[in-house]
Amino acid sequence: MTQCQKLRPTDTFDGKQGFTYNAGIAAETVGSTGICMHLLTIPPGGRAKAHKHATHETAIYMLEGVTVMYWGERLEHRMEVVAGDLLYIPAGMPHLPFNPGPGPATAVISRTDPNEQESVVLLPELEGFVG
Repeated sequence: MTQCQKLRPTDTFDGKQGFTYNAGIAAETVGSTGICMHLLTIPPGGRAKAHKHATHETAIYMLEGVTVMYWGERLEHRMEVVAGDLLYIPAGMPHLPFNPGPGPATAVISRTDPNEQESVVLLPELEGFVG
C-alpha cells in the first residue's frame, strides 16, 4: 500500500519548456500514478519555449504576479493571468507563457500525468509568432 507523504518543494528540475520548477508531487518524488503538482516562479522577462503537452491536461493556480500566455494552433490568442486566477490548458494545446514583469510570477501547476515531462512537445516553428 502506498503511504501518505509530505514534502516541501525545495528540489528543482529544469523542464523542456525552459523553466526551472520546484519539484513537488510526481512519480519521481512520491510514486504518484495519475497526477503531478509543481511550484513555478517565472522571473520578470522570463518566457517558456512554445510547446504543448501531448497527452495530459494542465490546471494552474496563480499565487502572485502576472503572466501572459499566447495559445492556439498559431499562438494567435492572448490571455493575461493574474494572482487568484485559475487556468485550464487542454491536452495538445500549443501555448507559450511569459512574465512581462516587473515582479516574479508564482503558480501551482497540476497535471494529469505523474511523468509530465514525457509528453512535452517543443514547437520551435511557433517561436516567431510571439515577440
